[in-house]
Amino acid sequence: MKKILITLLFFGTLSMTAQIERVEPPNWWLGFENSEVQLMIYGEDIGKAQVSLDVTGINLEAVHRAKSPNYLFLDLKLTEQAQPGSFPINFKLENGDKLVHDYELKERTRPESDFIGFNNKDAIYLITPDRFANGDTSNDEDSSLREKTIDRDDDYGRHGGDIQGIIDHMDYIDEMGFTALWSSPLLINDMESGSYHGYAMTDFYRVDPRFGTLEEYKELAEKAREKGIKLIMDQVANHIGSGHWWMEDLPFEDWLNYQEEFEQGKEITKSNHIRTTNQDFYAAEVDKKQMTEGWFVDTMPDLNQENPFMAKYLIQNSIWWIEYLGLGGIRQDTYPYPDKEFMSEWAGAIMTEYPDFNIVGEEWSYNPLLIRYWQDGVENKDGYESNLRSTMDFAMQGVIVEGLKEEEDWGSGLTKLYEGLANDFAYECPEDIMIFPDNHDKSRIFTQLDEDVAKTKMAVAYMLVLPRTPQIYYGTEILMDDTANPGDHGLIRTEFPGGWEDHDTNAFTGEGLSEEEVGMQDFLKKILNYRKNSEAIHLGKTLHFAPQDGVYVLARQTEAESVVIILNKNEGNFSLDLERFEQLGLNGKNLKNLISEETLRWNDNLELNGEGVYLLTTKIN
Repeated sequence: MKKILITLLFFGTLSMTAQIERVEPPNWWLGFENSEVQLMIYGEDIGKAQVSLDVTGINLEAVHRAKSPNYLFLDLKLTEQAQPGSFPINFKLENGDKLVHDYELKERTRPESDFIGFNNKDAIYLITPDRFANGDTSNDEDSSLREKTIDRDDDYGRHGGDIQGIIDHMDYIDEMGFTALWSSPLLINDMESGSYHGYAMTDFYRVDPRFGTLEEYKELAEKAREKGIKLIMDQVANHIGSGHWWMEDLPFEDWLNYQEEFEQGKEITKSNHIRTTNQDFYAAEVDKKQMTEGWFVDTMPDLNQENPFMAKYLIQNSIWWIEYLGLGGIRQDTYPYPDKEFMSEWAGAIMTEYPDFNIVGEEWSYNPLLIRYWQDGVENKDGYESNLRSTMDFAMQGVIVEGLKEEEDWGSGLTKLYEGLANDFAYECPEDIMIFPDNHDKSRIFTQLDEDVAKTKMAVAYMLVLPRTPQIYYGTEILMDDTANPGDHGLIRTEFPGGWEDHDTNAFTGEGLSEEEVGMQDFLKKILNYRKNSEAIHLGKTLHFAPQDGVYVLARQTEAESVVIILNKNEGNFSLDLERFEQLGLNGKNLKNLISEETLRWNDNLELNGEGVYLLTTKIN
């Protein structure tokens, strides 16, 4: 066991040393709605110690001993008399020695504005940090970790991207028009291989040193905030990496799901991935259990959130990061896989402390009914209340791709988009649902649309004007693809051009980009920067017209502003009769084409010159 030496107080004098390796959370704050905090104390035989406090305003409510003798869980109550600063926790060891650990309570000093969550007014930029930019080559490798070296020739190896690389290019993110930043997990993944993606965490309180330091993570949050960009943290409550320090010494016999199989060296039961068991009235208990308790993969032990100590640990960890960094949101991975009652408790605890915050849960389903189930405010037949504002719109993403690729016919083509959006009647708040053309798990949109630039622009523009919260994956703006092997995760997460010194192409400056890539980047930049200040897109009512003759028209409108998007699949010139769109109230008005910057008059007909997207606004200046 690794030993960290701390001071012992023995009969009033300094004496000896003893081992407390961890105290988690490492500190806490006064002033939360929930005045209780539970400390996990870890160290050799610390579970045999007697614990006492003699501090005004802080009560030791309970001491819990685990199955492992190396853990203690302390329940503290922070009263109104508690003061910020360090206070001593006294341990009397089994041999009579006395140990004092100083624990710090901080005063909450951040303004409430630091915790305003992302919403539909934002456009989110998603980054896989290992593949975005290498800002500090000195942290590329760490010989103390299991995966010791980088290998940029391996799509599943580490490439060296880091927090400093994101900080260095914050101006680019801002100038593109993004107002929120979601980074894949930055906490340590001390795994034998595949550690670059971040979803197999081995310490919930430690930044991966190959990404940077805790101080750099805080700097990232502060630099983003200076630009008006909200930082979204990617968290995982469902599982850990098999290299997590817990795995050497589990505190309880039920810390993990299927823990007995693990401890006996048996083949681990895997999840059946039947996510509908969360909603299915007819689902067998055996299927429900395997869904939520089965391990995601062999190297990702499944956490048992029904263990009350685990539940408190995960909730407190999320709150600690929100408070420490001043986060503007959380993206919770594999949302339907943990115990769903815990997930309601987890989200509810966060929203109680931060009422203006936002959390988006990953529900990878193409069924709108399943997406709907998880959104806060929906009246579910089973009475389930999620406390979750946002979930991910795989359903709408799927029909957009299908509809753009299909031939126009009754029930196919653009009608798929029209009918997909009609499902919004089921959502409590469609604006809070997250739409995206692609992400770190899905094939690049350019590849999904068979490298058709016009259709790619149609898809992205349409998503950006929908009553949704949009997310764009890094590289979408320059038509990055995975066409060589569609769906391959390592290829999807390719290095961003210009993020490494040896790149011949630099997307940050435009150097070496093709005409099509520059065109896509400028296209997205114009829409994003217009969207920042568009009340019609943020707050306007939505009106769309059933597609006809390969043309689909949708508008977002307030009294002061109209934004009209026209998706046109006709390859030649097409004259669009505007009489059918009288309800928009635009007859005789001048509109500006946001892309070409030309001004036109909305009269009898609108000439469409080839397949593509037309984005029009009544805001001329």
